[in-house]
Formats: sequence, C-alpha cells, structure tokens
Amino acid sequence: MAFTKEARRAKIRARVRSTVQGTAERPRLSVFRSNKQIYAQIIDDNQGKTLVSAGSAYIKESQSMPKIDQAKVVGKAIAERAMAAGIQSVVFDRGGYLYHGRVKSLAEAAREAGLKF
Repeated sequence: MAFTKEARRAKIRARVRSTVQGTAERPRLSVFRSNKQIYAQIIDDNQGKTLVSAGSAYIKESQSMPKIDQAKVVGKAIAERAMAAGIQSVVFDRGGYLYHGRVKSLAEAAREAGLKF
C-alpha cells in the first residue's frame, strides 16, 4: 500500500496537533512550506484566531534569495511581529514537516530574534 507525500504529512500533522495546543499564554507557531514560499502564523487555538502572521510571499526583499535565506527572513519577521504584539513564548508546530532545512532555519531565526520555544 503506497502512501502519497500529502497523506503521510497529514497523518504526521494530526499526530503532532493532538499534543501541541496553543493557548493565550503560549500560542502555537505554525509553519506551512510550499514549493516556492514559506509561511508562519502564531495562533491562539482557544479562540481560534491568528494573532500574527508572516510569509516570504509578502516580504519583497526575500523574493530574490535562496529558500533557506527566505525562511530566515520570515523567522525574524514573525518574531519581531510577535514581540510587538506582546508574545514572548510559543509552542512550535512544524506542521508535519521534518525539522530540517527551511523549517529548521525559520525556527532558529525566530529564536535568535528573541522568541522562546
């Protein structure tokens, strides 16, 4: 029985989401990675609201960079926007992706910019 990448990721994502829950004190930092772009959102799951978001598609200077560098710019941007909104600590949700490459560089950039997780 062959699984597609999407089915495998959906299964992993469901498993991760069963344990990772964003609250008002520690919202969830969710990552979505497409083939061309990477996006991050900080979500309060209790209210079902996105508090802060950032994406490489919306940051002009990141368009001509390699994808790893785009992820670093998005990680820094999400951390700066979170700090401005009064959020210092989050729970990281890798969204079913391996903690490697673009996902890892986004997380490390967010940590370097002052976000705790």
